[in-house]
Amino acid sequence: MNAQLQTPSACPIAPPSTQEPLIGKSLEELRSLVKDMGEPAFRADQLHQWLYVHCVRNFDDMSNLKKSFRDKLAETHQVGSLSIAEKQVSQDGTTKYLFRLPDGKVVESVLMYFEERGTYALCLSTQVGCAVNCGFCATGKLGFMRNLSVAEIVEQYVYAQADSGKEVRNIVFMGQGEPMLNYDTVLQAIHILNKSAEVGMRHITISTSGIVPRIYDLAKEDMQLTLAISLHAPDNATREAIMPLNKKWPLEELMPALHHYVSTTGKRLTIEYILLAGVNDQPGHAHDLGKLLQGLKCNVNLIPYNPIGDAYGYKRPSGNAIHRFKDIVTAYGKKVTVRVERGVDIAAACGQLANKVQPV
Repeated sequence: MNAQLQTPSACPIAPPSTQEPLIGKSLEELRSLVKDMGEPAFRADQLHQWLYVHCVRNFDDMSNLKKSFRDKLAETHQVGSLSIAEKQVSQDGTTKYLFRLPDGKVVESVLMYFEERGTYALCLSTQVGCAVNCGFCATGKLGFMRNLSVAEIVEQYVYAQADSGKEVRNIVFMGQGEPMLNYDTVLQAIHILNKSAEVGMRHITISTSGIVPRIYDLAKEDMQLTLAISLHAPDNATREAIMPLNKKWPLEELMPALHHYVSTTGKRLTIEYILLAGVNDQPGHAHDLGKLLQGLKCNVNLIPYNPIGDAYGYKRPSGNAIHRFKDIVTAYGKKVTVRVERGVDIAAACGQLANKVQPV
């Protein structure tokens, strides 16, 4: 199957609206809204079902709501605030959505299917651009523009669920932006996705480049989600060269935070490690990584570099180098997997999200 580019007519680019979106509101907030409108309480439960279970895009589809109530809602509210700018489908079936936000900015989400598990996972964005600026990541080259709202985060899920017609039961906060730099908003979005969209907390993953104070904060939340750490190097010199954030929170601060998180929550971490040829993929790096992770309850996910442009000078290691690295770290008693690339042909793989439509 060839990659496909679509501009769906069902969701045309619309001018900004002053109406407040309903997607992003909790059941409690919907109950308060319905009460203020003088409607019976059960209307809130009906509305909640239309938004998060049926994932409808307009009020006319909410067939069990009386028309006078729908008309009243439409005067002050809209179902959602995002429109679809572009949609691309990869040869491997991965779908990338380019969403236009109410202020005209754009952000991407990626829907992936995993045949071996028979499940769908959605990669959500939390910011427009990113301030962390890891050297191997296209999003960082955009710079940071703003945080996404709760509604904008949740609606990425609702739209993808409705558009795909699939049951999307896994969510990873690994899209554009650093989730821990939009911490309170991301947690609110997670609670809505968990309670309203009924995505199990154990099927939600937050990925962070290492915002140390927020790792301690998350440990207090008592949430059964998975925390993934973008480590990418076993020593400060290498990590700082590719992740400027390491200057602020070096490994001497990050690693104690990770041990604290595990001891407090009892949860196993996922350590993400991008492999850059000649930069962090040598046997010495693998041994150092194995030693660094000793005593830490974690799995390791190796990510062969996905190209973002020749100008940045990074290359993907050979298959032999990847497997050699994996074997060394595995010998230190860690479960190590190599991430299967998805959506590379439409720039939807890890590190490639840059709000650009690729020629297909």
